[in-house]
Amino acid sequence: MSTTSRADMASTGCHDDSGTRYRVLFFIRVRPEDQEAFRRAYEQIRWDVARVPGHLRDQLCQSTQDPGEWLITSEWASEDAFLAWERDPAHREMVAPMIKYTTERQSLRFTVRATTEAAMA
Repeated sequence: MSTTSRADMASTGCHDDSGTRYRVLFFIRVRPEDQEAFRRAYEQIRWDVARVPGHLRDQLCQSTQDPGEWLITSEWASEDAFLAWERDPAHREMVAPMIKYTTERQSLRFTVRATTEAAMA
């Protein structure tokens, strides 16, 4: 059991998120010949997604071991915010330019319970 107080957590960059934020990990496989087109499609839609209510941030990551493996992480204000966007018919239309370059997709979803920021020296 930790004896770290909330004041200590705040001063060290640690936060108890109390389960309010929602993280989605989207694993994607892209054919070698489609890598650049996939990346351009992501660049086309990323700012549209950023304007979706409840969207906080996302990152596009490419595997260092297998360039065909990609990961998009997105953070949302709540599970409800993400699910509302996912259910909206505009969602599929918005991401279609990027999805057409994928051969495999897997989505994993998590509630964020704690966050640790870089320690300030």
